[in-house]
Amino acid sequence: MNKLPSHHAADEAWLKRYYFVRAGFSICWVIAVLALASQSAVASAVLLVAYPAWDALANMADGRRSGGLAANRTQLLNVVVSLAVALALAISLPDMHRVLAVFGAWAILSGLLQLGTALRRWKSFGAQWAMVLSGAQSALAGAVFIGQARMPAEPTVATVAGYAGFGAFYFLVSALLLQFRPRRLRAG
Repeated sequence: MNKLPSHHAADEAWLKRYYFVRAGFSICWVIAVLALASQSAVASAVLLVAYPAWDALANMADGRRSGGLAANRTQLLNVVVSLAVALALAISLPDMHRVLAVFGAWAILSGLLQLGTALRRWKSFGAQWAMVLSGAQSALAGAVFIGQARMPAEPTVATVAGYAGFGAFYFLVSALLLQFRPRRLRAG
């Protein structure tokens, strides 16, 4: 029977909870966007600014819990970038073309930083392939958003709801991989 050292098991349990919470927040955010955004410009604005602000808070909590932000530079950079983007989004409103371009730039940067974090964690925890895909897809989606921001059609907050939905999916997959991994280890 393979048994993980207790500190490693605690770190893995934290990571699993963290991924479940990230998935839950993203699902709730998508539901809020679909339910509220078409009815209220204020709700759209709050939701747009809240998403990168949440990302900053989540990366800060995870970085601190995972050895400190100084040891987790990709997460430290993600905190700084996400806070700056939340502010830039607030300033860019109500120009949704500019908002989508800012969101796209953030998706590229945060995706690459998430990719770096996942690659660093792969050796310690495994089960990071979904986070690697998520980071890469985020960067690709960001490029698409920047392209869409140049189109004449007026974007809405719903334009980025699919992005958050895919994020929720990848966080959920990662959490479930960590959830069921101990059973595979015991069986092996």
